[in-house]
This record gives sequence, C-alpha cells and structure tokens, in this order.
Amino acid sequence: MPSLRPLLDSLTTRVEASSAAHAAQIARVDPVHRPGAVNLVRYMELRSQDAVELQEGLTALGATSLSHPEPAVLERLHAARNVLDAFDGQAPTYPVQPIATAYADADDILDANTEALLGPTQEDTHARIMVTLPTEAAEDYELVLGFARAGMELARINCAHDDQAAWAKMVEHVHRAAEEVGREILISCDIAGPKVRTGSIEPGPQVIRVRGERTAAGELLSPATLVLHDAPSSTRAHGVAGEASPSAARPAVALEVDGEWLARLYPGSEVRFTEARGRSRVFTVESVEVGVAVLHGERNCYLAEGTVLNHGGEITRVHGVPALEQKIRLHRGEELVLSTSAEPARIVEGEVTTIGCTLPEVVGALEVGHRVIFDDGAIAGRVREVRENGAAREAVVTVEHAGPTGTNLAAYKGINLPDTDVPLPSLTEEDIEALRFVATHCDIAAVSFIRTPADVAFLYDTLEEIAAEQESEEMAQRVRDLGIVLKIETVPAYEQLGSVLLEGMRHAKFGIMIARGDLAVELGFEQMVQVPGRIMKVAEAAHIPVIMATQVLETLAKTGLPSRAEITDAGYALRAECVMLNKGPHITEAIQILDRMSRKLGQSRLKNRQRLRQVSSWTNPLA
Repeated sequence: MPSLRPLLDSLTTRVEASSAAHAAQIARVDPVHRPGAVNLVRYMELRSQDAVELQEGLTALGATSLSHPEPAVLERLHAARNVLDAFDGQAPTYPVQPIATAYADADDILDANTEALLGPTQEDTHARIMVTLPTEAAEDYELVLGFARAGMELARINCAHDDQAAWAKMVEHVHRAAEEVGREILISCDIAGPKVRTGSIEPGPQVIRVRGERTAAGELLSPATLVLHDAPSSTRAHGVAGEASPSAARPAVALEVDGEWLARLYPGSEVRFTEARGRSRVFTVESVEVGVAVLHGERNCYLAEGTVLNHGGEITRVHGVPALEQKIRLHRGEELVLSTSAEPARIVEGEVTTIGCTLPEVVGALEVGHRVIFDDGAIAGRVREVRENGAAREAVVTVEHAGPTGTNLAAYKGINLPDTDVPLPSLTEEDIEALRFVATHCDIAAVSFIRTPADVAFLYDTLEEIAAEQESEEMAQRVRDLGIVLKIETVPAYEQLGSVLLEGMRHAKFGIMIARGDLAVELGFEQMVQVPGRIMKVAEAAHIPVIMATQVLETLAKTGLPSRAEITDAGYALRAECVMLNKGPHITEAIQILDRMSRKLGQSRLKNRQRLRQVSSWTNPLA
C-alpha cells in the first residue's frame, strides 16, 4: 500500500495541473460548459497516462479500481486517496462532501445540457428517439403522426436529399404532429459537408431487357410486357414503366415508336423483330388505346435503340432506350487512377480506368501511401504513385481490398480518405444555404465530416454571419440559439476529439453524434469494437449529450423482423442520450420496440454505470 501513494499522488498532481495548462481553451467555452471543459481536460490527461498498476493495486485492497471516472475525474482520484488514508487510520486528505456529491452534480449538468439541446425525454427513460423522415413525409402527414404516436421525440431531416420546399413541409407536419400528441418534438437537420464521391462514367450501350416470370420448372407465370407509345421523350418516360396489365409480374418496358405505325396496331396482331442478340422474337398486341399499345411475349429479349419492329410488313424503329449504367470491375492487385479531370471515365477491357471525383481538390492532397476507400469500404487501396498528366493531377491507387471475384465501382460512390488532410472548408456553398434554412426553421444542425477544431470555428463563424443577415434581432438570436451537433465520423476528428469538443463547447446548445458508418469505414471495423465506447466516455467527461447513429434496428426497419444481434446493439445504443433510427418500410415498428426497450432500460442504467436496482424477473435465481 505505501507504494500506491506515490503513484496516486503523482497522477493526481498531473490531473490537477491540466486545467491550468489549458486555461485559455477553457476560458473560451460557454459558461454552461465550464465545469465540463475542466473535467474534460482532466479526463484527457488521465487517459494519457498508464494507470494499470495503480488500478490493480487499489483493486487488490478492495478499495476502488478507478473505473468509470468520467463524470468527476479529480474527485474520483481524491476518493481513492481518502480510502488509502482510511486504511492507515488517518484523517482523509480531501474534503468528503465534494466527493460525495460530485457524480450527482455531474449528472445534473449533463441532464441540463441534454435537455437544452435535445428537449425533454419521456418519463422513466434516459435516451430520446430520433427518427429520419423519408421523402414521403413532405406530403404524408399521417406518416409523421404515426411516428410521433409510436414514440418519436426528435425528427431528422437529411439535407442531402429533397429541397427546401420539401423540408418546409416536413417541418410543418412535425409541428402539427407534436401539437396533436401533446409533447414537444424538436427537428434536427443533417448538413451534408464536403462528401467526396467518384466522378461520372461514360454510359454504356442503349440496351434494355424485356422479361417475364417463370417457375423453377420453366412454366410461364406472366409474359414479358412491352409498352409502345407515340409521345416524345420530353413528355413521357422511357425505360421501366411499372406494371402495364394485371398479368405482368415484372415491370413493363416503355419505348417510343412512330405514331402512324402505332395507330395501325390492333389486339391479337403480331409484332416481329430481331432482338439485340440476333434472335427472332414475336410479341402479340394485348390492348390498344389512343397513343399507347401493350404487347406481350412468351420469351425474354433485349431491345437496343433503333431496333426495327415489323407489323404486317410495316416497320418502325424504337427510341428512348436508356443507356446502361457502366461500372468499373476491380480486383485485388489491380489499379485505378483518380484524376482531377472532370472527363467521364472510359471503361476499356484490359486497361486501367481513370476516374475523376466530385471534389478534385482532394486528388492534389493525396500522397503515396495514403489510404483510399470507396463505397463504404467495399473497395479499398493505397496510393502507389502521384503524377502529372497534362493539366490533370493523378493518383494511382492499388486495390488492396475487394470481393473474391472483384467488386463493381459505380459513379458517384463515396470516397473516404482517412490519411489525407483534405484542403476544403467544412461547409460547401450548398451546405451554407441549407444551414440558412435550418437556422431559421429548425432546432438543431448536425454537421457532417468535421475533421479539426478549425472546421468547428468556421461553422460558428458562418452561423454568426447568418445571424447578422437577419432583419430582426429576434431572428438573429434564434439563429445564434440553434443547437449544434458535430458528427464524429472521420479519423482526424477522433484523433483530435478533446480539442474538437472544446471548440464545440463555445456554443451553449451543443452535442455530438457518433456516426458509426463512415467512422467504421475510416477506422476499420476492428477498431469499432472500442471506439464508440471511448467517444461516449469522453463526451460524458465533458458533460455533453451523445446521439448514437447508423444501423440501429436497421433490419427491423427494412424487413419487419429484427436480428438478435441488433436488439443487443440497440440496448448498447440506448446508453447514449439519443438514438437515431434511419428510414425503412417498418420504421414505425422499430420506433415502438426502441421505445419499449428505452423504458425497460431507463431505470437501470445511466451511461456506462449500472444502477443496482432489484431485478424483479429473477423470481428464484439460485434454485
């Protein structure tokens, strides 16, 4: 035990000194966050030391393991010192009262900060439920009302989709639903940030498949259906047109033909043609209306732009066949060239493909050895070479990860660059325009792809500029009072988490979202075992709320049946102050289940600390 004192006292001294070392940063945070800022820097100092020997020594005494020090770091260390004093029969070194109330005080601060940002939660629950509104929510009020009745406490609008007119309708529906269910429902809007995506790819040949449905034994269940019309392409859609008759199990294909030729078709007549593979086909006219005819065929076919149709010796050509979407097939060991050029990628068999990206500035920032991750981790590689090619700069990427038989890469798929210092502001012009709407219509802006404290500072400067644009002081103050959530989804943001949070805490209504999707892509799945938990602990030390996001009850929302694993995951997510659900046809059921789980867990667990309430379900646990 004597050897534990120097270890504990040395650690305590370093933790105490940390707040003075970061006094300038602490002084800049909003007054409501001062206690959290002080505790945050103490926690970061604690976690920068290896305290395992001290922990094991204290545990061996049956004193304390220093576990869960997040709410009140210094007080936890003081409590350990007092325990050692008690073992020696000495008076406590530190006053007992501040230690006794430290955790409760920290919980009160966190609760107040959470309610200021996310609004009140329902009785007997700890975590709020945030629900992503689909596009249909702009037109379907009953859909939004159903979410509210099921337990939605915050509504989420993704500003990467739809437009301001649709967002405004969603806001109106949420406010109306909140009034109907009799409780406040705040609105959070995602600001997309500078998402890097692959550039365009030259379209493929104009060929479309027309096919029916058969049993496993080959029996025809429904015919291949072709809809021919005389409308020009500007007024009638081409390609897949939905079901054209009750017997069509697969969507019909709609194409344009000459109007005079079309007018001479009649039910029961036959249309003959040679399809794109050189095979003869016969389709029978099922019905004819003004300007439209529906044809059925027993055999599948491929129709190309300009295919000749023959009806009783009279011919026409089909038009409006959409070009096939081309994709780049990549295998491990192959190369792909990223370019600053905006030219569409040309796919040539046996040649390395060059493709641009939506933010070409990032190609200039790539260096040899940097990781490049495509399409949420489906394909990954490293930069082997950086070169100039005329006016374009190129980065040659060697593929290190792809499927066993290769993986397709399509146009406009996401690119993650975990090792690259992206030379872009954290808000694009489109983001700033979206932020103007959010600041004047909604309650929270959740900002994506924050990387550094400078990104946070730019966000706040932009928010102040928007406030200055307002015509009244009341509206200006509304903008300044906007809740801010930083989405932690990049490697730099995680690596600089303490500094990012201190910068964020300059704003009174502040919290973070753990966006597990992009974070997993950038960090790798192995690290996701511990990273979300670490982020939650840092946020708890700062006394700021956390929103847990990405794939919570996703299988349930999409299929109506949850997997066993995702129920466990949802239980873990409910340790946060808010859980985000994404879209899906069964999202209402997901809300209801999460609401029931939240009520179950709300009384027994707070953050990472389990409250030792009676387990009433153990009727005879030791029989």
